[in-house]
Amino acid sequence: MKKYNVAVVGATGAVGEEFFRILEERDFPIAELVPLASARSVGKEIEYRGKNYPIQELTHKVFKEQKVEIAFFSAGGSVSAEFAPSAAKSGAVVIDNTSYFRMQKDVPLVVPEVNPQDIALWEKTGIIANPNCSTIQMVQVLAPLHKAFGIKRVDVSTYQAVSGAGKKGMEELVIQMQKFFDFSLDSCESKAFPHRIALNLIPQIDVFLENDYTKEEMKMVNETNKIMHSDFEVSATCVRVPILRSHSESITIRFEQEVSKEEAQKVLKQAPSLILIDNPEDSKYPMPILATDTDDTYVGRVRVDNYDKKILHLWCVADQLRVGAATNAVRIAQKWIEMQNNK
Repeated sequence: MKKYNVAVVGATGAVGEEFFRILEERDFPIAELVPLASARSVGKEIEYRGKNYPIQELTHKVFKEQKVEIAFFSAGGSVSAEFAPSAAKSGAVVIDNTSYFRMQKDVPLVVPEVNPQDIALWEKTGIIANPNCSTIQMVQVLAPLHKAFGIKRVDVSTYQAVSGAGKKGMEELVIQMQKFFDFSLDSCESKAFPHRIALNLIPQIDVFLENDYTKEEMKMVNETNKIMHSDFEVSATCVRVPILRSHSESITIRFEQEVSKEEAQKVLKQAPSLILIDNPEDSKYPMPILATDTDDTYVGRVRVDNYDKKILHLWCVADQLRVGAATNAVRIAQKWIEMQNNK
């Protein structure tokens, strides 16, 4: 099997660290591993499969110098905007985890369980975009239901873990909870979030736009239809909650036809990367504690609306750092390799 020179941009971040775990777990065919970060991280090392790899400075030349063939980017939109084109120009396929390229016309936006065929479009720019974390788990649920019953509208409310804000968000929650038990929570200064997150929830993720939706909410609206090649209505309300890892979503779906709970459950049970946990009488349903550190999206609380048999309500949970970021990106790379081998 051919092995590849693989770069990880943002090697010291929360998602970057997750990349190394998943690449190892999936026995990814790596010839040379190239961890990249800013100049201030040079001198640090990444351990991978018992070997230490020095972090190299991210420059425009490093991709060509290291003969990088696959480059995972997860260091922020401004970094991707500046350096991803250089990586692609050097001959690497770029899989970008930021929002910068997602809605660009010639850049495929991919969830392998939903639209793997779009990976073939990578040659136009050399870049494949990884969708927003909350979008990924939602379209994994929506896609099989849309194929089976036809979706007209989706309304989603998210309950997003602090891991969505990276290491700084996770650290802020831990510190604030420590302060709570020290009876000094009121002394905490909020930096990662607009308000204190401990013992609170915040109905704002990212900035508000002119239409009164946040940027995060509009990502879910716009990305969903691009990924699914659909045109149904989507509305989102995104909320930050004091959970370390794994995003939860309450989704209401209006179909073109009446749908029974049993029909929907059968479709979801057969869908890739979904695990149905739906036995509420025994208190069995998806929760963040079940999804954390896994590569599946968990779905349950499936029920038909009391007033309209064309409406279905359900609940899904997935690990934001894995399913919502690193795992999806690595799955894209694996599909890309498969396509190259089949040429």
